[in-house]
Formats: sequence, structure tokens, C-alpha cells
Amino acid sequence: MLPKQEVVAMLLAGGQGSRLGVLTRNLAKPAVPFGGKYRIIDFPLSNCVNSGIETVGVLTQYQPLELNDYIGNGQPWDLDSNNAGVHVLPPYQKQKKTDWYKGTANAIYQNIPFIERYNPDYVVVLSGDHIYKMDYSKMLNFHKEKNAACTIAVYEVPMAEASRFGILNTNEDGSIYEFDEKPKKPKSNKASMGIYVFTWEKLRKYLEEDENDPKSQNDFGKNVLPAMLNAGESMFAYRFEGYWKDVGTIESLWESNMDLLDPNIPLDLNDPEWRIYSRNPVMPPHYVAKGATIQNSLAAEGCNVYGTVDFSVLFAGVYVAPGAVVRDSIIMPGSRIEEGATVQYAIVAENSVVGANSVVGQRPEDMENKEDWGVAVIGPGCTLAPDTVVPPKAMIDAEEVEK
Repeated sequence: MLPKQEVVAMLLAGGQGSRLGVLTRNLAKPAVPFGGKYRIIDFPLSNCVNSGIETVGVLTQYQPLELNDYIGNGQPWDLDSNNAGVHVLPPYQKQKKTDWYKGTANAIYQNIPFIERYNPDYVVVLSGDHIYKMDYSKMLNFHKEKNAACTIAVYEVPMAEASRFGILNTNEDGSIYEFDEKPKKPKSNKASMGIYVFTWEKLRKYLEEDENDPKSQNDFGKNVLPAMLNAGESMFAYRFEGYWKDVGTIESLWESNMDLLDPNIPLDLNDPEWRIYSRNPVMPPHYVAKGATIQNSLAAEGCNVYGTVDFSVLFAGVYVAPGAVVRDSIIMPGSRIEEGATVQYAIVAENSVVGANSVVGQRPEDMENKEDWGVAVIGPGCTLAPDTVVPPKAMIDAEEVEK
């Protein structure tokens, strides 16, 4: 038994992220680059460190290689102590049988031995695909004050959008009396963020019962939480008021990167009181050549800008050639935009090349039929030939380019 930890965080990072298309074909969703120098998983890991949580289990499954390498020993997030730190937890073979994680609840169930090593009083369950800054210690204190079995973080969304979310209906004291999954006529606008604090003794009991139910989908939202509510357990909603974005789609990933360029959006990555840590490449400072134009954009180290960049996010090592134009776009690490190319409303993934005079994406206002508009995506490792045209909403991967 290791030294007791009051709280252990379990970070669910094994989802396929199929709605991100070519960006996650060979990459776990939490490892997708974000904001010029980060990856999505940097946010929950940094939140744990800033909240005083010293032990974090990261549950991986789909395409975990790059994510495992990125996490490493946890040193960039100060999660590398001998008796705590970050631990990557893939599915593993047991004596009787071997199982992939069948659902979010089953993933935690399979790692009960890991949690028990630290004999915690509380377990925080987190998702690996959200962009936000949150002090989990405040949520934990709320959980203790309410003497709750489970506390669920909620984010108030516009009522017009509430039917897209799992909605929690609550009493005046914040106690939950009903779960409403994507209701047609929502009673409230309190959307579940997929962030939970559990009293460990209670959670373990319901995980074991869920695992013994052959009809269960082994999912928190569909099975474990409703079972706790039906049993009369004390469950509360914790209101979160900061910036939060689920980046599970191309549109939301693009929007959240663009939000970094809006001074009115409360997502300050320069806040010294709540740093977002990451494992960054060591590169020289970015270079902006004479005659280049760059405005209202983020440009990471190692970038070389000779063309025009406006309202865009450039990751480390990006090259924008003379005469090239990048607007309203995200260019991920190591990619090149060659001479005369135009990239607008697009995401260009890692180590791709947009050939000379190519056109990727289009401004929505330039289209006759606005319904055909969407963010264009170039997948990792693509090399587009000169004069290639990639229309809005198109998604290109390296195999298609090769063919």
C-alpha cells in the first residue's frame, strides 16, 4: 500500500474521437494539438496539478502510442513523484479473461486495484477531450459540504441548445432529482460536463453492481448515475461558470482555437496563477520576415512567416512561404504552406504540405449556398500537389492524396 491520498483523479482518454475524422485516424483524441503549443490532454492534467491532486490515472485504449509518449513520466506537469504522479492505464490481460474497456464505468471498474493502492476517500472522474480551466478542489469542498455520494459539474447552456446535452434537473438546494438525456423539451439548462466527484466507498459499490449486470452498457451516464439516483443516493450539481468547450467535432475544435484570439473570451493561457503545462518541442524563436504580415494570431516557436497570416493559430515549426495567405485557420506542428497558396477556414494537421498556388477552404460569405460551408481539414502527413483545390467541409487524408 502506497501513502494514502485523499483524492485520486481518473482521466478517461481512450475514446476514438471518430467525429474528428482524419485528425484522429491514427491518434487518440486527447493527443490532438491545440492552441499553438498544447494538446487537449494538457488542460485536465494541468487542472489536476493546479488543484492539488497528486495522483492521476490516465485510461487509454484507442491509438495510444503518441499519447503515451507525450505523457511520459509526467514531469512537465509536475506529476512524477515516487509515491504518486501520473500513470497510463491501458486495458490488460487478466487470469480469467481479457477485455477492452467496454464503457466509461467499466474502464474505472477494471482499475479498482490501482485506485485501492492509494486508499482514497474520493475519486474524481474526468474526460480527456474538454478545453477549460477548473479548480477541482472547490468542487471537492462542495461535495464534502453536501455530504454527497456523487457531485456532477454542470454548465448552463442557452435553453435553445439544451436539447443537445444531458440535462440535470435539480431542487433549490442543488440536489439532483432527474437525469434527462438530450430532452426534446428540457426543464432546465444545466448540462452535465462529464466531470464527477465520487465518495470512493459509494462508487466502488455501484461499479461492482454494474459489472454484474449483463444488460448494462457499463456507462456512467446511462447506467451508474441513474442507478445511484434510483437508489436514493445524495447527488448534487456543481455549477461551473468559466470557459468550457467539448472539442469532439471539427467545428468545436476550430471554434475553441479561434476563441484564443478573442480578448473577450475568458480563457487566458498567460495567467501565472493557473498555468497550462505541456511537453513542448525545443525550437528557436519564431521568425517574421520583412514584408510579411501577421496580425491577431498565435505563432509558436520555430515558425517562419514570410507571407500573410490573419486570425490564425500556428503551431511549432510551421512555415508560411512568400505570397502564401493563411486566414481563420489552424496550422499544426511542422506543416508548410508553399508560395501563393491560400488557406482559409481550415485545419491543416501535423507535418503536411499545401502545395504552391493551392486553395484550401473558403470564406462562408463567398459561397452561394451557405449550407455547403464547413471547415476544410487536411490530415496528418499529407502533401498536396501544386494548384490543388480543397473545397469547404472536405476532409483529406494521406492515403487519398497518394491515390
